[in-house]
Amino acid sequence: MTKIAIIEDDPVISQMYRMKFEADGFDVQLADNGKRGVALVESFTPDIILMDLQMPHMGGAEALGEIRTHEWGKTIPVIILTNLGEEEAPKTLRRLGIHSYIVKAELTPRQVVARVKEALNL
Repeated sequence: MTKIAIIEDDPVISQMYRMKFEADGFDVQLADNGKRGVALVESFTPDIILMDLQMPHMGGAEALGEIRTHEWGKTIPVIILTNLGEEEAPKTLRRLGIHSYIVKAELTPRQVVARVKEALNL
């Protein structure tokens, strides 16, 4: 079963994506901030990560930077899923090796699932 970590502080959004991905056969784990997200990725070892940028305790860019410093986190594909336009995103994201950048308002959950499947060649 394909494992996905969703790191998102809005519980309505994270539950919506959890339901959609589980309906498509994914094993889904959630974290509600970047700090918990780093711990989740280490323990869960997902096949892919969906990461929000603006979160309490540790933002998405900082969390991704932390994940990338560890051997277990160097190659996991990461899709940024945020309300920030790409021009507003931290410049460090490209250096941290993200797979793609999605603005939440621009795609339906079904389209996000399709993007994740495409990223994983499913």
